[in-house]
Amino acid sequence: TSLFYYYLPCCIKMYKYHCKIGVPESPQLYKDGDIMLGGIFSFHSSWKDRQDTYIQKPLPLQCTSLNFRGFQFAQAMLFAIEEINNSTDLLPGISLGYKIYDACGSIARSVRVALSLANGNEVASDTSQAPCIRLSQVQAIMGETSSSPCMAIATVIGPFHIPMISHFATCACLSDKTKYPSFLRTVPSDYYQSRALAQLVKHFGWTWVGAIRTNDDYGNNGMATFIETAQQLGICLEYSVSFFRTDPPDKIQKIIDTIKTSTSKVIVAFLSFMDMDVVLHELSHNNLTGYQWVGSEGWIFDSQTAAMDKHHILDGAIGLSIPKAYVSGVREFMLDFWEALFSCKFRQSQPSSGHQKGCTGHEDLTGVQNSFTDMSLMPIFNNVYKGVYAVAHTLHSILNCNKTCNNTILQLLKKIQFKTKEGDEVYFNEDGDPAAKYEIINWQPTEKGIVDFVTVGLHDATLHAGKQLNLQNRSLIWAQNSQQVPLSVCSEKCPPGTRKVLQKGKPVCCYDCLRCAEGEISNITDSITCVRCHPEFWSNERRDACVKKKAEFLSYKEIMGALLTAASLFGTCITNVVALIFFIYRKTPIVRANNSELSFLLLFSLTLCFLCSLTFIGRPTEWSCMLRHTAFGITFVLCISCVLGKTIMVLMAFRATLPSSNVMKWFGPAQQRLSVLFFTFIQVIICVLWLTISPPFPFKNFKEFKDTIILECALGSAVGFWAVLGYIGLLAMFCFILAFLARKLPDNFNEAKFITFSMLIFCAVWITFIPAYISSPGKFSVAVEIFAILASSFGLLFCIFIPKCYIILLKPEKNTKKNMMGKGAPK
Repeated sequence: TSLFYYYLPCCIKMYKYHCKIGVPESPQLYKDGDIMLGGIFSFHSSWKDRQDTYIQKPLPLQCTSLNFRGFQFAQAMLFAIEEINNSTDLLPGISLGYKIYDACGSIARSVRVALSLANGNEVASDTSQAPCIRLSQVQAIMGETSSSPCMAIATVIGPFHIPMISHFATCACLSDKTKYPSFLRTVPSDYYQSRALAQLVKHFGWTWVGAIRTNDDYGNNGMATFIETAQQLGICLEYSVSFFRTDPPDKIQKIIDTIKTSTSKVIVAFLSFMDMDVVLHELSHNNLTGYQWVGSEGWIFDSQTAAMDKHHILDGAIGLSIPKAYVSGVREFMLDFWEALFSCKFRQSQPSSGHQKGCTGHEDLTGVQNSFTDMSLMPIFNNVYKGVYAVAHTLHSILNCNKTCNNTILQLLKKIQFKTKEGDEVYFNEDGDPAAKYEIINWQPTEKGIVDFVTVGLHDATLHAGKQLNLQNRSLIWAQNSQQVPLSVCSEKCPPGTRKVLQKGKPVCCYDCLRCAEGEISNITDSITCVRCHPEFWSNERRDACVKKKAEFLSYKEIMGALLTAASLFGTCITNVVALIFFIYRKTPIVRANNSELSFLLLFSLTLCFLCSLTFIGRPTEWSCMLRHTAFGITFVLCISCVLGKTIMVLMAFRATLPSSNVMKWFGPAQQRLSVLFFTFIQVIICVLWLTISPPFPFKNFKEFKDTIILECALGSAVGFWAVLGYIGLLAMFCFILAFLARKLPDNFNEAKFITFSMLIFCAVWITFIPAYISSPGKFSVAVEIFAILASSFGLLFCIFIPKCYIILLKPEKNTKKNMMGKGAPK
């Protein structure tokens, strides 16, 4: 920042005045040409640290740690320039020159040399007294390799609209054209890489991972996007740590300790290759093996990092890399350069021998395996190559443009679109980025002890979201040469039949598995909720499926239903037998006494009472529900009306014995029939109203039992049901009172006594029926109602008719009119 504010005022005035700022910067590689291109690469990876005293002028930066990758990137740029200069189709008659600087991996130096490229502050112009008339010495700048230096450079040169094309700066922040309007790149943005890494982690089922990143713009921005996407995909980070290669050893040791104490077995490393080398050294020192590494393109396809992994800590690593590329001629160009520059030194470093030949400068290095001949970074060389060609095509368009063309080189460069000689299409989107495509590679150790970078899939961000990740059908090698996909979860998957319950104070990936409650299921793994079954279904024992509930009703096939059916049929048969006996002995005094017509009608109604209990047995239907209660109500009223008629008849008979009593003429046979008809008609009216307003209907009772459906008849109108029962009870009580009053009348065979007993049984049965009916569950309530019908019917049958049958069949001598009147008995 201080450099920016220090240099910028002078650079703005460079169009009017000759600018001379400090010590001029000389390029490390230079060639003059009609049009100049700039290059900023790090030929060194660090510098000697010194303490400035601010008393005297700071000394120039002293670079250390030679970085051959930086040389290779510069050579790729030189190769492209030489190829363009030798071309007759592109920029014919115009030569491209270059000025390439070494940034030493320093952001401050990167800004300084960028300003030198922008304003021509170099030794050549320093010796001249002429003003700065050669404006903007370069038309475009190639580089830098890392994101942080690119951000600083792009900020400085942005106001001058000098295009800057990076081959390996991937930070998504550089896509912001409001901050970096002149920045473009031939490598995809980390926005896509971070999301692709998250999708890759999710694909293998790793929901509990650790993360380590470079503490710069590349690592911090890339990891931030990864974490955001991971959270959306249900991935949790156990830890996320950052460091820079220049950090003190104790900070790096803390990171190692964090990895040691962690429970996650997968580590996502968003690191540059230089930082990965530092981490790898510490991991080897602590012998930390068995972790599955997921890497970014910053180190995942770096052969030198693989060569450093002597302890096979990174074996099985998987990650994203720039797609493989081939640029014909670049390998030979670089080897020629190394032969010319380094072969003599290589020869001179060998022990002297009498057979040693002299250095000719034409030695063959193609068989030598070292960092000079390493072509594993060909995809990045291709990015440099495409960047130079993009500038050349833009310049070609400008030179062929007519007078009306007023676009700047930056504006045209953003719109350029062409294909390289290898068929690669080159273009920039609105953010200055290329299409985001990656290869998924897997570190697979070979028998020779070296690592083979095997392509196992592709990721294309230009495709639909569900089709971006495409893994090939290849066998993958995982950590410790395992063939099985590693497991890295905070909690094991919850099986079907359970649901996830988060552990308090822990991430969402840490949970307990709670068994679903009764009536609820979960049929998928890791379900967050249990789904309640449909009311007609119930959960099985494993709670992973809903099974249909057992339908329960009083059936003829079960023991209780069969017994009640037998009792009903037995009562019907007994009643018919009694009716047959009465019919055979219909002329005897005991049958003729007290209106034999009512006796036969009572026997008929009792038969109906026994039979109507059968309507309560079996699966309820719409008709059976309406029939069972109404038939029961009407037949019982008919029965009690007959008994009531008999009771009144007894009272009237003895009342008629009084002098001057003519009561019998008012209650003769016709009146008895009308009374029965009248009392029964009232019940018919009640039943008709009930069926009209709100009739009973079949009903599935889900509440009585958890796993059983009770098929029953809902009452419809409760008022109608209790009105039917209440009317029966009212008649029964009235009949009981009358019979009770007539119980002591002088008669050898006083029928009122038997009616009193029968009504007493009837009332007792139905009084106890009400609470038993209400409290009985399911089909037992129906059984209680049937039992009440049968018990009261048997009570009437036995109390009223069995004594008479006993006289008819076993004591015929008492079956006389005199004996009925109580005037004597046979001797």
